[in-house]
Amino acid sequence: MPTNVVMPQMGESIFEGTITKWLKKPGDTVQRDEPLFEISTDKVDAEIPAPASGVLTEIKVAEGATVEINTVVAVIGDGSGVFSSSATADATAGAKKSAVATAPEKAKEPVAAPAPTSASKKGEPTPAPADGDPANAPRGTKGAKTGTAPAVSTVGTNVVMPQMGESIFEGTITKWLKKVGDTVQRDEPLFEISTDKVDAEIPAPASGVLTEIKVAEGATVEINTVVAVIGGSGSGSANPAASAPASAAPTAAPTEKKQTVSSPSADAEASTSAATGERIRSSPLVRRIAKDNNLDLSKISGTGMGGRITKDDALGYLGQHGKGSEAQATTKQAASAAPGKPAATAPASVSTPMLDELVPLTKMRSIIAQRMVDSKHTSAHVHSVFKVDMTRIVRIREKEKSKYEQRNGVKLTYMPFITRAVVNCLRKMPIINASMEGSAIRYHKNINIGIAVALEWGLIVPVVKQAEEKSFLGIARAIADLAERARGKKLKPDEVSGGTFTITNPGIFGEQFGTPVINQPESAILGVGGMFKEPTVMTDAEGNDTIAIRSMMCLTLGFDHRIIDGADAGKFMAELKKTLENWSEDIG
Repeated sequence: MPTNVVMPQMGESIFEGTITKWLKKPGDTVQRDEPLFEISTDKVDAEIPAPASGVLTEIKVAEGATVEINTVVAVIGDGSGVFSSSATADATAGAKKSAVATAPEKAKEPVAAPAPTSASKKGEPTPAPADGDPANAPRGTKGAKTGTAPAVSTVGTNVVMPQMGESIFEGTITKWLKKVGDTVQRDEPLFEISTDKVDAEIPAPASGVLTEIKVAEGATVEINTVVAVIGGSGSGSANPAASAPASAAPTAAPTEKKQTVSSPSADAEASTSAATGERIRSSPLVRRIAKDNNLDLSKISGTGMGGRITKDDALGYLGQHGKGSEAQATTKQAASAAPGKPAATAPASVSTPMLDELVPLTKMRSIIAQRMVDSKHTSAHVHSVFKVDMTRIVRIREKEKSKYEQRNGVKLTYMPFITRAVVNCLRKMPIINASMEGSAIRYHKNINIGIAVALEWGLIVPVVKQAEEKSFLGIARAIADLAERARGKKLKPDEVSGGTFTITNPGIFGEQFGTPVINQPESAILGVGGMFKEPTVMTDAEGNDTIAIRSMMCLTLGFDHRIIDGADAGKFMAELKKTLENWSEDIG
């Protein structure tokens, strides 16, 4: 059976690539994983291996042409047929056409999703679509996007298990949000998955009717496995038997009870420009930016290929014109919501199991369990507790919080104060921001602060990257954004990795202090205790003592004694205490 070769995604923010050289010509025999062509993107130049063995029967995109990811660039036959010399001539001639002329001609052809190759697990690029943002999940059998693509596919579209990070090769389907026979819209949440790094909702790659579910809830499959099929516009009837695998198979892990909601995309991809009647071309990331900021995509000029609106276009427009009005957003959402469907609601609480019921661990809980045990076995844990007088910060917050939210659009909490103070102290003591690598110490250039977020179904630690470059307001916005998207299962794999120091806040539940476990491969973690008013002895400049009621908080530093001495930990905490008690920085 012929295998389509697609333009791979070479990074989260890469949506197109240029074919710089074909290493084979039509008629050549190719082996799976053998270099087939070379590409160049904004970030890398790379050789792309063949996804299958056979004969290169057709080259669809010429050298020098730039095409979007997942565009079919060639076809590999199984070699069972006789290769036609005329076919060679046709293919060669076709390869000389521009990508704009050739890609749309085959846009409706199904793209075979190649199985992960051994090369991919060795770090080589694979032609499998897209790691990263769930919104950019592989489009299964969709071909190259075109400027005038129909709103609904007329052929079946395979839905595949996406790759949610470079080192992720499998995922567990925790919940189907649609059942066989349901109508789905492109980019509408279709199912939930759990991997080693993130839990995420995966959007539908096309509009149509869910005609088949191939993988049951609780099952773990490799990336690029076809898990469902979306039919055309719904003119054909769905096969009731198609739901059997999902309904008959026992679930391997319990999942939280959650109402299925239609998440309206901002001016959904199928929206049209009133002036031209053409479809507005943009990525799910751009549409999320537009939705979050109430932007009208029809007013943004796209600089991408074929007039596509890029992330930079959206952010540039936002910087020049600011956010749209709430009334405008409400009108758009009301117009895009399907009639008779309930409004989106937050996930319901996880059901409480009956006593003596044996419930298997969820994917997330089993990962947390393993990592906590590994951390205890790896690091020599020591904890140091300091009591900090937060009265000054409490007064600043009480005075500024209303105006701050009105001015900046984000609530003023205590976490940005603590995080900003931690960053300043880590600059002065880089050993606390270091980590062990074998028998050496890695001193990290950047300060990447992990912020632990408690979820109803587990715990996740999104990371504020390069926190040393952010202002107080920048840190406050980053924390609020990451926490919100963590609870909505919207985080990207890159946003939960690469941390160098973690802050966890169990104090919101009222505890005095805790002794947190280090988040590997980091070397330290700060536990934030609850805030309590206490009678405290105050000493003035003349040495006179008085008793006053102060807002006190316990901060606990958990550190790896293999590389951090108690003296260094003490100096760090003393500096942190001094910074917080004598806060003088402008909060913006």
